[in-house]
Amino acid sequence: MIQDLHSHTYYSFCGKDEPEAVAEAALNGGIEVLGISDHNYGIGYGRFDVFCCESAEKLHNTYERTLKRYYSHINLLREKYKGKIEIKRGIELCTLHDGQGFTHHDLPDDADISYYDYCLIENLDSPISVTHGDLFAYAKRCGTPLVGVAHTDMFAFIKSRGEDPLEYFGRMAEQNIFWEMNVSYDPTHNYHVHKYMTEFFDSPEQQDIVRRSGVRVSVGFDGHRSEDYLPERVKDYNDRLTSLGILKPFE
Repeated sequence: MIQDLHSHTYYSFCGKDEPEAVAEAALNGGIEVLGISDHNYGIGYGRFDVFCCESAEKLHNTYERTLKRYYSHINLLREKYKGKIEIKRGIELCTLHDGQGFTHHDLPDDADISYYDYCLIENLDSPISVTHGDLFAYAKRCGTPLVGVAHTDMFAFIKSRGEDPLEYFGRMAEQNIFWEMNVSYDPTHNYHVHKYMTEFFDSPEQQDIVRRSGVRVSVGFDGHRSEDYLPERVKDYNDRLTSLGILKPFE
């Protein structure tokens, strides 16, 4: 099953395309399961000028309707493409909050996203992450059936916490938390290739730990413009996971 669970539309301030264009690019590229996972603050504030205004902090706990509106749009897309490509309703959560410059980025404490198919957590390893490095507590707070960790070198993160990787990944598997690896290669990301991703696919030792733990792994392009999308790259890394005997989410 060829999956891409990391994509952005115009609901993210960094995204360009309407959701339909993202779905078409994935469908035409041979993707079988597409997760649309726009940034929570792009969805929540709706417009960049609102996000940046001085009074935005007052709106931080009031964007429940925009979360539902976005979900409804992706749900309509899911129905439109039923039988052609499976659309998953996701959301990417920025967890940065330093009490100053990042006050508008993180998800409000009372915002309900439990009805989404999954979420992606980013900034887990940041010193100003609202997770405080506790993945399991924050995943429980999210409440979605599946939770993914994006943009994170999990082996380095686990080591920094002084924990055993096999045991840690095993806990992730038990609690339906997967590791999302970014395989983007486009101008939006300056053609940067994530070192942790290449290291994993070059390391039989890391692969063995992940396989034995039972944790699921996904690869996502983190697309922001449909014209830059490289579905062949996504399919290649999906095939690599399958050849390694590592399960992906939704399998």
